[in-house]
Amino acid sequence: MIEVKPINAEDTYEIRHRILRPNQPLEACKYETDLLGGTFHLGGYYRDRLISIASFHQAEHSELEGQKQYQLRGMATLEGYREQKAGSTLIRHAEELLRKKGADLLWCNARTSVSGYYKKLGFSEQGGVYDIPPIGPHILMYKKLT
Repeated sequence: MIEVKPINAEDTYEIRHRILRPNQPLEACKYETDLLGGTFHLGGYYRDRLISIASFHQAEHSELEGQKQYQLRGMATLEGYREQKAGSTLIRHAEELLRKKGADLLWCNARTSVSGYYKKLGFSEQGGVYDIPPIGPHILMYKKLT
């Protein structure tokens, strides 16, 4: 069973580095939005080990409709633990928190390789594929929270 807890930005860096940016310096795992007011980070724990992370901050995307939008960034789960459903548990928990904050839309720049995963979580695609160097192809995805 996954336990979701609030974590600090610093707690996300190791998993971000290992899973999302393994060929980049650790500094690339420190996002400019990590310490903004209103930003929060969640960790999924399995048997007291942090295995999954996600970060959320308020941000409007001009191509999406929503009065209070939040962006999901840096979502990752350690290999070997993905069958534990930590990512989907984190998203469900975050959606509850975001609704309490009055958010009506959650969006992310999803890697195309995991867009199917986000679709299973109820996200929809918007627009075409674009590149985020040096990470690769992404697609804008969103989920209405109302």
